[in-house]
Amino acid sequence: MALFGTATLTGMSGAALAAEAPHDSGSQPVYSYANAIRETAWVDTGLKNPAGAAVRVAADIIRPSEPAGQGKSIPTIMDASPYYSCCGRGNESQLKTYDGVGKPVEFPLFYDNYFVPRGYAVVLVDLAGTNRSNGCVDVGGPSDITSAKAVIDWLGGRATAYSTPTGSTTVTAGWSNGLVGMIGKSYDGTIANGVAATGVAGLKTIVPISAISSWYDYYRANGTRFDGTPAGLATDVENAAAQSGCSTVQQTIAGGAPNNGDYTPFWAQRNYYASAANVHASVFVAHGVSDLNVKTINFGQWWNALAAHGVERKIWLSQTGHVDPFDYRRGDWVDTLHRWFDHYLMGVDNGIQNEPGASVERTPDHWTDDPAWPAATTPTTLKLTASATNGLGTLGSVTPAPGATESFTDTTTQGEGDWIAQPDTASGARTLFSSGTLGSDVRVSGTSSITVTATPSASSARLSAILVDLGPETIRNFGGTGEGITTLTTKSCWGDSSAGDSACYLDTKADTTNVSALAISRGWADLGHYASLDSQQPLTPGKAYTMTFSLASTDHVVPAGHRLALIIAGTDHEEITGGTGAPTVVIDLTGTTVKVPLVGTLPA
Repeated sequence: MALFGTATLTGMSGAALAAEAPHDSGSQPVYSYANAIRETAWVDTGLKNPAGAAVRVAADIIRPSEPAGQGKSIPTIMDASPYYSCCGRGNESQLKTYDGVGKPVEFPLFYDNYFVPRGYAVVLVDLAGTNRSNGCVDVGGPSDITSAKAVIDWLGGRATAYSTPTGSTTVTAGWSNGLVGMIGKSYDGTIANGVAATGVAGLKTIVPISAISSWYDYYRANGTRFDGTPAGLATDVENAAAQSGCSTVQQTIAGGAPNNGDYTPFWAQRNYYASAANVHASVFVAHGVSDLNVKTINFGQWWNALAAHGVERKIWLSQTGHVDPFDYRRGDWVDTLHRWFDHYLMGVDNGIQNEPGASVERTPDHWTDDPAWPAATTPTTLKLTASATNGLGTLGSVTPAPGATESFTDTTTQGEGDWIAQPDTASGARTLFSSGTLGSDVRVSGTSSITVTATPSASSARLSAILVDLGPETIRNFGGTGEGITTLTTKSCWGDSSAGDSACYLDTKADTTNVSALAISRGWADLGHYASLDSQQPLTPGKAYTMTFSLASTDHVVPAGHRLALIIAGTDHEEITGGTGAPTVVIDLTGTTVKVPLVGTLPA
């Protein structure tokens, strides 16, 4: 212990300082995982819980013992999460474990096993109100973001931490060089986005996997509602001790997320892409283009905002749903992640920043690279024309006849799967407009948008818009239980193991299925938000309203011989909640277009 109650989290050296690997070969596994130091610091966030007590978050640390006493030399890989005790991390739902005196034993995921022997510290942070941290969860708000930001500040010598949850003995990170890379899937990657948007010093890179960039777009879509509530999520992840004192916080969360779909100050506070100008870290995005948990609009709008401010970026887009790259492209992922962290946290001149900026899975396990994302597309405005059969029309460049309309009746028991089936058969529940058969491949790359002019028969109406690839293909089965992967019984090992923490994980393979049509981009809207997302308006039956909204970001090649189609319908029961009644909606084709970023052209 140092004087004045301050200790340094160092530990005794178990071996001589290992030689550094040459820069051109990257960091090497020359440090002992068995002898690694495992410890916990409780970091003061500067926040107060509802009872007025200081909020401290638990940062569980594992780091090499060999450099102890050699000065500030170790960079940190951090994963801040609410899931370390309630739900688990990774394909095998790993939880943190501790020994009899509370020292961390198992660190979920492979990051510690692989990177600690290569000279990194790995720090897993319990968000406020979860696992061993006190305070309350606020679902992406100031408490969540500050939980992780405070730990970065502590690693950089700008915040205070303690050796116990409530004690007064402070500890410092004398081993840390202050450089941090954040990583995580889903909620964890979302926190990485939010912390990067604060511009905190020392955060050099983030790797958000299937992450949210705006919590509104996780729970809402242009005034419509998906399943679940932020208050319910807070209840799910908070520890038992925190929940008894966090009811007022949960009431605030519930009040800030009204069921009418309005965009409120609560949502604005949790919109990270709006603060992209503050991001100084490089960003390596990974997302499944068929992710129906964290919808792909989240990576698309984040990516575009970062591009507008010149942030260094790289992206992987898989065919999966909500799946970590470790479980669909394991060897390449570990290698790429290793070189990424080496470059941005250790200064290794390995050239990864000059490699292709995008890697996209075209068919299961077949990837192609591009210099950047999205591809160099032409924003193409496609028009809708009617046919002799109501509900079926043409998608292309032809201008519709004046006064042309199509109509559907909202059928809340149907959804995307029903609408795509039998695309050449008329249905009163949806309208479908298709191109002619493609003579050559056409690529959709980026974020599409649709402008709809619609006349409802009732005071409220829902809209769903779906781009569809009509034609047979083999895809990852993103709708299956593994969302595109099958977990095997064999294991492979990535790094070093200890008695309480194995580096070996169940292998996976692609789960594939054959389809005759595939939805490639989706969007939903409440027509009552035609004027503004801030306020839902009652509609006047028989009056036409025009609304523009985005579809989900994607990258997909529609092969020659297929057709590109657009479906416009009402409530997609698979995704959004229904409104009142079953209105008939008339679509004015002269006032309805879809803008699609295309490489190639549709047939005339």
